[in-house]
Amino acid sequence: MQPLLPDWQQLSLEQQVAQLFVVRTSGYLFDHQIRYPQWEARRSTLKRWVEELGVGGVIFLGGSAAELATKTAQLQEWADIPLLMAADIEEGVGQRFEGATWMPPPMALGAIAAMDWERAKALAFKLGETTAREAHAVGLNWLLAPVVDVNNNPDNPVINVRAFSELPDRVSALSSAFIQGAQSQPVLATAKHFPGHGDTATDSHLELPVIPHDRERLNAVELAPFQQAIADKVASIMTAHLLLPALDGDKPATLSKPILTDLLREEMGYEGLIVTDALVMQAITKQYGEYEAPVLAFEAGADVLLMPVDPEGAISALCEAIRTGRIAQERLEQSVERIWRAKQRVSQGPGTPCFGDGVAGHGWETELPPVLDLAGLAQPETRQLLHDILQESQAVQGQLPLQFATPAIAASSLNMVVVDSLLDAPFLGRHTPAIALPNSLGYESHWVDNQSNLKLRTGQPTLLQLFIRGNPFRGSAGLTQTAQLCLDQLLSNHCLQALVLYGSPYAWHTFISQLPAELPAVFSYGQMPDAQAIALGSLFGQQVGANDRSANTGFTD
Repeated sequence: MQPLLPDWQQLSLEQQVAQLFVVRTSGYLFDHQIRYPQWEARRSTLKRWVEELGVGGVIFLGGSAAELATKTAQLQEWADIPLLMAADIEEGVGQRFEGATWMPPPMALGAIAAMDWERAKALAFKLGETTAREAHAVGLNWLLAPVVDVNNNPDNPVINVRAFSELPDRVSALSSAFIQGAQSQPVLATAKHFPGHGDTATDSHLELPVIPHDRERLNAVELAPFQQAIADKVASIMTAHLLLPALDGDKPATLSKPILTDLLREEMGYEGLIVTDALVMQAITKQYGEYEAPVLAFEAGADVLLMPVDPEGAISALCEAIRTGRIAQERLEQSVERIWRAKQRVSQGPGTPCFGDGVAGHGWETELPPVLDLAGLAQPETRQLLHDILQESQAVQGQLPLQFATPAIAASSLNMVVVDSLLDAPFLGRHTPAIALPNSLGYESHWVDNQSNLKLRTGQPTLLQLFIRGNPFRGSAGLTQTAQLCLDQLLSNHCLQALVLYGSPYAWHTFISQLPAELPAVFSYGQMPDAQAIALGSLFGQQVGANDRSANTGFTD
């Protein structure tokens, strides 16, 4: 093996411990753009954490792809030791960073697998590959994806369509393909959330879920996809903030030595990085506190401590645990060695800095890479992949396309759009297809959310569009009362013209069971403008190409 990064054994205790921590910041460039100040570090704070403390990595949320590329380059310049740059991009880089490609949720591939197993696996590989390529283009080297949980509880508010399927074999096969595709590029993939977060109706962002199953059931369902990911040499595995009494009746998985060390490391034979889920989540902070939780997680077997409440205090607490002998120095060395191997792994791809032959420094000290690699973003083949997954996973019912008895009916119709929260709907605006396309046909558009007073006009033909999917932090899997009330009133008044639902297949199956068989209805796993264009194209009988302007604006030529 080639030499690793600059010799970590020459680092002080504090510097070694700091390498275990990944801190969060905004992808936006300026402090005044920060949207979650309780979690996202300001520029001066982040600079101190990177330059003075020497944290090991950064996780980003928000901003454009161009801003993120600029910011990742700046952070790498600040760092003496190259950083792991992470993001939760289970649905493509565009899920978090504008301008890159926003892909459908993984469960769309599960729907395709039900029809064509080999096709779904090929798409999953391509999804992993293209997501990794776009991530690399903007300076990310660590995908906190894929989710390998088996979502066998339809009321799960935190996993839901982020999972590939409700079936273990389908999750194993598709996540395997994704991992292989992603790790064909110079990035790390992450299987999450160990040992399985699928069968719960509790949101671990808010409370500690409990999984009551025995070991036989865990082996057959929850653990199977992780065993496959280990066979695929997945670079990292993320822990789950949940309690499994069959494995440890005392501590949640993130803080459990029987789960992380005895089960994952020793029994299942995993040799890569173990990273915690965010340590700011209330499933952990409510009981264990902001300083003891990181120490317990490391003591249990975690290598990387993600998003501590107070990074500086957490580093001090862990240093103290090592100095007093609570945690052995050898245990620290094992984790730092794994982190070094991971950093070397992402530094060996084409166009990335290479640390070998004893070189101690950044490859870009002599040769600066471009801030943004436009050739890696939103290319025609990536757009085609997005279109194919949306089109092939879409479901329809009733008489399509929608027929108007007279043009006047279209002009007098209402386009009713229902979302969980208008303030949290980046996929919706006057320019997006859900609004723009019906408007171009003469519809009058009206949109409501759970905070709106619902007022429907009796007798007016209405196209109902529902945006429903799982909502972490709000503790609901998405069957909103507002959506049900809209549907009930439109059906009772005999003025429901058609239904389009974006997001949750569970909501889709609930709602279509209430519709007349002939009533036109379309379901898409995606909520992004491309999904809207394809779904409404099916409804109105209009073709939408993968790289068509109509997929972005809602208008057809």
